Amino acid sequence: MAFHHESKRQAATTEPPKVSRWLQKGFHRFLESYLRKHFDGVGISAASLLHLESTPSFSCDKTTNDNNIAEAPPVPLIVYANHPSWWDPMIAQFLNRNLLPGYQFFAPIDADALEHYRVLKQLGFYGVQHGTIEGVKNFLRQSEAIANQGQTAIWITPEGRFTDARDHSADWMPGLAHLCQNLRSGFAIPVALEYTFWNESRPVCLASIGEVHPIEELKHLNKAQCGQKLSESLRGAQDHLRELAVARNPEAFEFLISGKTGPQGLYGRVRKIASLLRGSRIKPRHGAPLR
Repeated sequence: MAFHHESKRQAATTEPPKVSRWLQKGFHRFLESYLRKHFDGVGISAASLLHLESTPSFSCDKTTNDNNIAEAPPVPLIVYANHPSWWDPMIAQFLNRNLLPGYQFFAPIDADALEHYRVLKQLGFYGVQHGTIEGVKNFLRQSEAIANQGQTAIWITPEGRFTDARDHSADWMPGLAHLCQNLRSGFAIPVALEYTFWNESRPVCLASIGEVHPIEELKHLNKAQCGQKLSESLRGAQDHLRELAVARNPEAFEFLISGKTGPQGLYGRVRKIASLLRGSRIKPRHGAPLR
């Protein structure tokens, strides 16, 4: 249910974590430069953005503003994603800030890991315990307490462990369907993630939004039907993203950031020197530019 770590300790508190606005602003400034350094680009399927834009209760305005919390509709969002990489929590923070401005980011994480990295509590992470009924109950209590504040986005990885982006066989941990049906209002948003190498030395991070479900719609289903609908939407988004990743067409994506262009380090410097000696213009990229 949470971003992946092994767990033994129970998360006892049901109080929502206290987010430090000051620390969060600093982290966001660091995060964008950090992603630019490690990725050739972070892009989202342009076609999939229609799933957000067609939902009247919130906007897909990609401008970022740490002070626009009050402008967001007072309903919670449950954002659930597959879990292919160590990078997922950072990408989730980045996508939340850019695609869902005004919604405070929250995410469950293993309680033991959170004790070792307590600063994460001030960035919206809260502790949960895997593998027990009491752990599921604590997860639901904490998540509902956060959701009841409104204007919050809880990011969840229901696979509960690292899983290849194209593997649909992993069982989902309990809790997601229960949480969605326990809320009074809001939306459930599936997000598919994939990390792949295209033409440059650094990978691209790709994302796709699946069909958005109003909570009111999910409440009319039984738990099995609700879980099936949520699963189908995420798996469909993953299939859509797989096709785009294989096609390697950057025009199908809106890139929220683009990393450093072309080869870096010694190889990059040698290419530049050789180009100057030849009197020719260097072409830093091996493929089409990222939009």
